[in-house]
Amino acid sequence: MAVSLLNERDLEFMLYELFDAEQLCQRARFSEHNKETFDAAMETAKAVAEKYLLPIRQQTDLVKPEFDGKKAHLLPAIKTAMRAVIDSGLASASADFEHGGMQLPSLVACAVSAHLTASGMSTMGYTTLTNANANLIQAHGSAQQIETWVKPMREGRFTGTMAMTEPGAGSGLADLITRAVKQDDGTYRITGNKIYISGGDHDLSENIVHLVLARVKGAPAGVKGISLFIVPKIMVNNDGTLGQPNDMALAGLFHKMGGHAITSTALSFGENEGAVGYLVGQQNKGLTYMFHMMNEARLFVGMGATVMALAGYQYSLNYAKERPQGRLMAEKNPASAPVNIIEHSDVKRMLLAQKAYAEGALALCLFGARLHDDEKTQPEESARLAAHTLLDFLTPVIKSWPSEFGLKANHYAIQVLGGAGYTNEHPVEMFYRENRLNPIHEGTTGIQSLDLLGRKVPMNKFAGYRACLEAIEATCQEATEQSKLKPYADQLQHALQTLDSATQAVMGATQTMNMDAAFANSAKYLDIFGHVVIAWMWLKQGIKAQQALASSLHTTDYDFYQGKLHTMQFFFRSELPEIEHWASLVRRLDTTNYDMQTAWF
Repeated sequence: MAVSLLNERDLEFMLYELFDAEQLCQRARFSEHNKETFDAAMETAKAVAEKYLLPIRQQTDLVKPEFDGKKAHLLPAIKTAMRAVIDSGLASASADFEHGGMQLPSLVACAVSAHLTASGMSTMGYTTLTNANANLIQAHGSAQQIETWVKPMREGRFTGTMAMTEPGAGSGLADLITRAVKQDDGTYRITGNKIYISGGDHDLSENIVHLVLARVKGAPAGVKGISLFIVPKIMVNNDGTLGQPNDMALAGLFHKMGGHAITSTALSFGENEGAVGYLVGQQNKGLTYMFHMMNEARLFVGMGATVMALAGYQYSLNYAKERPQGRLMAEKNPASAPVNIIEHSDVKRMLLAQKAYAEGALALCLFGARLHDDEKTQPEESARLAAHTLLDFLTPVIKSWPSEFGLKANHYAIQVLGGAGYTNEHPVEMFYRENRLNPIHEGTTGIQSLDLLGRKVPMNKFAGYRACLEAIEATCQEATEQSKLKPYADQLQHALQTLDSATQAVMGATQTMNMDAAFANSAKYLDIFGHVVIAWMWLKQGIKAQQALASSLHTTDYDFYQGKLHTMQFFFRSELPEIEHWASLVRRLDTTNYDMQTAWF
């Protein structure tokens, strides 16, 4: 079967037609770029993916990291692949020129990463975490910290992690107990244990820079007393050379159902005199700083889930086009040749669902990346603030919707292949296992739903919520100018009313009833919001497709745009109506979940 990782025509559509990447070249930060440099980065990513990552994809899935009691040992080919990514410049695609980066817009860098992620999602986790770590220190650290830690991370010599989760706290960061004691020289001694630290130990880099959440003695209880520290695996001398190992140890490895290329570690800090740590920013501001990395990582998780859905869709589509089996019901001649399974209506249904989920999620993730570019580079302050407000509001949706429905797309990819789908001779079962981690990574879907409904919606007098609804309404108004799209615009406007009525019901209930009861259906609220936002993304695509179809097109382009419109129709007819039931649960303030007693399970 022909190998096709991703639909390059769709990536081109998203970049240049839907989100106008070329317009970003007019801004000072991106003035040295143009469509040619963007395309060159895409081609480089595809070449590196096909030469170094794709050939070892199955091997990295089957050969898990090993722990010898002191160190983690990885498949040697991972190091070769990572070196190829670093040498290509793609590991720091959006970083500043002065720090060794390519200074690409986030929109383009996000699309560039798709080829690498499709061929080696968990392998690319090392660079993803490193970039997020470096971005945090660059935003909140001192000049010396940037020189000592960010520069070698951008160069690919050091890698980075975030170390938050503890055995006794899990997602409840208010209960973390890792301690930090200040020393006379201004450093701190860190003591505690962290678990599920991705990339926490390996031999891929000279050093590993951990960002560790801990409490300074006397700090306030709860999340208000958390500080953030840089804790290197190996100490760095004043001249930048490596010194002695820090007081930390690899306590063990976790072996997940997917994502085997990247180590998942248990780390012990300070078994002797305490691990040396360097305070980032001010004491007790650690969670605020860490959210810089967490929010970035949540966007990466959403994009990773999207790419796994895209890869599964592309593979199952290719398979369906080439796999003959059965005959159409209307064919009564048993001697007739079997048809390729893509001709069967139910297979079309599953492929349509995958396309709707995956390409809708891709539009959402790239929209988030475009907002990030606007937040940083729009000339007017008001425009930068507006982009920040909308991106901050949408982050829980960007993280969770692709994670949940991208996984559903992978489910359908397996089903399209039938019995072949759950064998490891085909990668779709691996895509599913890799993607199953994403509804948990960087905050579970339940946590994202509480963040959206409990924090983001009412924040700043509903500023983000209203900005989102107004942006969707503006797209609906644009769509009504084209008669063929008006029914979809009307349906989305009705969905907005459904969403708003559910929102008002919960917000009103928080004034009169137990918060846990009022928020009992927060996950369904997140589903409602996610479906409305994805419908919005499909209407945006529909507008561009309808505009393109107004001119004379080559057959392949005509088919591409018709495919966009038909998939939009599928989402509006088969998926968007689901929100009515979910909204009825939320509006009724149904407490079935809350009322269930522990003893009744």
